[in-house]
Amino acid sequence: MPFVFRLAPVFLLFLGAQVYWILQVRALGRRLIRNRPLRVGAGVAAAVLYLSYFAVNILPSRVPGSAHMTWRAALISAPFLWWIFSSTIAFLVVLLIWAVRLIAYGFGAVARLFRKRDSSDNLISPARRQFLERTATVVGAAPFVAGAYGLLWGRLNLQVTRQPILLARLPRAFHGFRIAQLSDIHIGPFMSEDEIRKYVRIANELKPDLMVVTGDFVTWEADPEDAVVRVLAGLKAPYGVFGCLGNHDAWADVEDSITGLFAQAGVHILRQERQPLRIGSDSINLLGIDFANSRGMSAGRDHLTSVRLEGVERLMVPETVNILLSHNPDTFDRAAQLGVDLSLAGHTHGGQLALEFISPELAPSRIVTPYVAGLFQQPGGQLYVNRGIGTIAAPMRVGAPPEITVFELVRS
Repeated sequence: MPFVFRLAPVFLLFLGAQVYWILQVRALGRRLIRNRPLRVGAGVAAAVLYLSYFAVNILPSRVPGSAHMTWRAALISAPFLWWIFSSTIAFLVVLLIWAVRLIAYGFGAVARLFRKRDSSDNLISPARRQFLERTATVVGAAPFVAGAYGLLWGRLNLQVTRQPILLARLPRAFHGFRIAQLSDIHIGPFMSEDEIRKYVRIANELKPDLMVVTGDFVTWEADPEDAVVRVLAGLKAPYGVFGCLGNHDAWADVEDSITGLFAQAGVHILRQERQPLRIGSDSINLLGIDFANSRGMSAGRDHLTSVRLEGVERLMVPETVNILLSHNPDTFDRAAQLGVDLSLAGHTHGGQLALEFISPELAPSRIVTPYVAGLFQQPGGQLYVNRGIGTIAAPMRVGAPPEITVFELVRS
C-alpha cells in the first residue's frame, strides 16, 4: 500500500480531533461565560487565533532554515505543533473510551434480555456515570501533559546505550573494539548547533575506537548543512569518523554538497563504498550506502532498493566481519541474506511519540517499518536501530528518548 494511503487514517483522525475539541471548547465557553455578547466575542477571538496559527504554520514560508532556536520557533511553531499532535492523540483516547462504553452498554443490553428486570436494575447509576465522565476527562487530558513533557524535556533527555555485539567471525584483534553511533541529527531550531555540540562532547567522552553517523543531517532545507558539518567535525575517534546519508538529505538535495563538506572536515561519508579497518594483520570491512527506497518511501530513482541492495554484495569481503551503515533499517532482511554481520541504522527515531510500554504496536514508525528501535537478529546477521537525537514534525519525544549507542564487538 502506498505510503500516502497509510497516512490517510491519521489525517482523518486529525480532522476529527479538531472538530471534537472545537466543540468541547465551545461547550466549556457556554458554561463559564454566561453573558452572550461576551461569549460570542471570546469565541470569535479564539477562532481568529486558531485560524491564524494554522495559516502562519501551514502556509509556505520563505524563512531560511536555522541552526539555532528562534523566537518564531519558540512562540509560534512549538505551541502549534504541541496542540496538533496532543489533540489528535487525545481524540484517539476519547474514541477508545467511547468504544469501551459502547461495548459495555451492548453487554448490559444483552444481559437484560436474559433476566427479569426489576426496579433496582439500572445499567449505569448517576454516581457511576459521573465517575466515568471524570475518568474520561483525566485520561483525555493525559496526552496534552505528555506532549508538554515531550517538548520541554523528553526530546532532550539523552540516553547512552551500551550494546555488546557477538560476532562469530570477528578477528581476535578486534575483540573489545568499540563503535559509537549517532543518527538522525535533523539540525534546526529544535536541535540547534549548540545542542548537537553537547552530544558531540558526550560521544567523544565515551572514547570509542570508531565513530559512525547514520544520516538525516538536515530535514527539509539545505541552509543548515554548513552548520551541521561544522559541529559534527568535532567527533573524534582513533579509527576515524564514517557515515551514510538519509532520506531527508536526499529530499533537501544536499547529498553531493554535504558529502564534499564532510570530506573537507575529515568525516568520510560512504556512498555505495567500503572501507577496511585494520589492526595489525587483522581487518574488518565497513560498508555504507545512501538511503535505500522501500515500502512507498523513495529518495529518488537513482537510489538502491531495500529488497535488492543492488551492488552491495560486491562491496563485501568474505571470511571477515562486514558492517553496513544504512539509514533505512528495512535493508536488514536483504543484508542478512547477503551475510552482512551487523547493520547499523536509524530513520525511525524509535517511534518518537511511542507508547510501546502499553503495546508494541503503538509506535508511529511501524507505519513504515517493523524495525523501530534496538537490536534485531535473524539468520545471517544482526541489526541495531538507533533512536537518533533529532525530531521531525512534532518537536517532542515520548517513550523514545534520544540516543547515543556504544557497541562493543565481542568474539563469540
